[in-house]
Amino acid sequence: MFINSPLVSHLQKVGGRHLLCRLASVLLWLVLLLPARAHATPEDTLAVSPAHPALYLEENYYSMLEDPNGRLRLADVQSPAWSRRFVVLRGSGHPPNIQHPQSTYWLRITVRHAPAENAAWYLELYDSHIGQAVFFSPRPGSATAYDSVTTGASHSFATRPHPYKNFLFDLPPRPGETATYYLRLHSDTRTSFRAMLHSGAGLIPELSLQYWLLGIFYGILFIMVLYNLILFFFLKERTYLYYVLYVLSGTLLFLTEDGLGFQYLWSASPELNHFVGALAPVLLLLMFATYASGFLDTASRLPALHRLGKWVVGGSTALLVLDAAVVHSGFSFWLYLLPYGLLYYAAFQAYRSGLRPARYLLLAQALVATSLTFLIMRKLGINFYSNVYTVYSLNAAFVVEVVILSYALGEKLKGLMDTALLTQHRLLKQLRKKHQAQDRLVEQMRENQALKDQLNTELEGLVALRTTELRQQNETVAAQNRELLQANGLLALQSAAIEKLNGDLSRDLHAEKAARIESKEVDFGEFSQIYPDKDACLRYLADLKWGHGHYQCRKCGHEKSCEAREPHARRCTRCRYVESATAGTLLQKCKFSIVKALYAVFLLHAHKGSYSPSELGRILDLRQATSWAFAQKVLQALQRRRQVPDYEEGEPWTHVLLDATAEVEMAENEPAETGK
Repeated sequence: MFINSPLVSHLQKVGGRHLLCRLASVLLWLVLLLPARAHATPEDTLAVSPAHPALYLEENYYSMLEDPNGRLRLADVQSPAWSRRFVVLRGSGHPPNIQHPQSTYWLRITVRHAPAENAAWYLELYDSHIGQAVFFSPRPGSATAYDSVTTGASHSFATRPHPYKNFLFDLPPRPGETATYYLRLHSDTRTSFRAMLHSGAGLIPELSLQYWLLGIFYGILFIMVLYNLILFFFLKERTYLYYVLYVLSGTLLFLTEDGLGFQYLWSASPELNHFVGALAPVLLLLMFATYASGFLDTASRLPALHRLGKWVVGGSTALLVLDAAVVHSGFSFWLYLLPYGLLYYAAFQAYRSGLRPARYLLLAQALVATSLTFLIMRKLGINFYSNVYTVYSLNAAFVVEVVILSYALGEKLKGLMDTALLTQHRLLKQLRKKHQAQDRLVEQMRENQALKDQLNTELEGLVALRTTELRQQNETVAAQNRELLQANGLLALQSAAIEKLNGDLSRDLHAEKAARIESKEVDFGEFSQIYPDKDACLRYLADLKWGHGHYQCRKCGHEKSCEAREPHARRCTRCRYVESATAGTLLQKCKFSIVKALYAVFLLHAHKGSYSPSELGRILDLRQATSWAFAQKVLQALQRRRQVPDYEEGEPWTHVLLDATAEVEMAENEPAETGK
């Protein structure tokens, strides 16, 4: 080992001249070198050869360096100062997993390739929950230059070197060479970083076998979900629905644990992968608690445990969500022990109370708990029967549990049906006794029937007499009803005559008011009664322009039209030109109330244009500029009207509304009035 120290360099220079300094230099080298070698025991070199296509990395094959700040780079950890701090895991007391989620971990692996071996090797990390994994491998022909590959659960699935559910890194062929590889790992949860080496020849068959087995696993879950869902629709038993939801939540959990969900369902969303990974265990707990509560009937059998279970499950769920979102302690799996343990105890108490199918729930949960023991040990870094069988034992236990629980549901329903049949048998016995009692009652009823017949005969005579009396009374009432109908007919004729008279009076009143308008005897209030609103004014203008079939399109001259969307507007049936009721009149593009504008035209016409604009603005509550501008427009229209050949002195004031010059202005501004 080379130690670069200024003090050692200085002693070496002086030692060239003084033997004592040379001896001191040697002693200092020994003092510095021996502790470093004692502290930095290198990891064992893993020898690979085609004879062993798959090698599990024991703890002695890689050493670990924890970087609490996450600032170290490859050049730093390769330096002598940091290289001495790598610790071999075997016998060090450090478990082979990430203990502190805030730290970054460096792994160093030394591999010696067999001579004349040209096959590629692959390094596989089992746990797919590692947030970031950076693999450093030396470039071919170089011992100092390294290539790196960055991937992880916090990155898109496309960053992985190979489309595989676990992390798979390439180890290029290096015949007869010894190479050192580095892994830089960081994760938000306590995660195992156990690994395995595969040869290129044996990798594909092993991966194919894994995917086939996982396909069978998910196929069984799908069949059980479909089967029990059909039973739910046929039997309407809600527990089957809870069972289906429990199996689906378990399926979601396994999709996140084995990495297939990230590979096939949400490969482009690492945030969703992290969210589902945190949500799935909580959802599984809630669904199992709901299913177990319905299956065991804890609400009726064990009400105290049922209430306690709701509080425990709710509190555990809240703590789990808090840990996943904020704390990131890495010990959240301990929070599942209390609710699952309480549910297991509830199943035991239900079995003791007489629910025999509960024994299947106890058996199924015992199998799952056993397999979970291996998972928890791997999370804690304890090497407790860690092999390929224990890694996938949870999958097998869950399948067995699903089958057992499905059978338990069937047995529970069978027990309920047997109980119902027994109850029906007892009811049949009771019905037989009731039939015997009914036979005795029949005899008594026959005697009573004879008495009833005699009584009915007497009653029939009385009823016939009463019916005759009622018939006479009905005839009297019918005669009175006929008289009332005649009187009602006369009243109806009188009402019709009164209504006709009221209509004539209303029309006469309206005509009288219109006549008063023509004779200049009305004020704005009385004028507003004739034209109360905008709709009445538009109707009046439309009658002036197009009454008695006088419509002619201003664009194409066509004489047929239909109603448009605007009130009282007309649309040409040929060119689809829309003309409003105010187009071509003095009220076109009027900026204030059309009722006021119509009254202003009436006043100016009645006074032959000599009405003051200021007085007009006061009466109509208009600004002086507005009343003056509109008065000028009306005065010009009156002047043009006096110049036309058919002008007559004293003609109605409405003639000035259809001003010829206003029509020309409308034609010039045609785009503002047309529309389709």
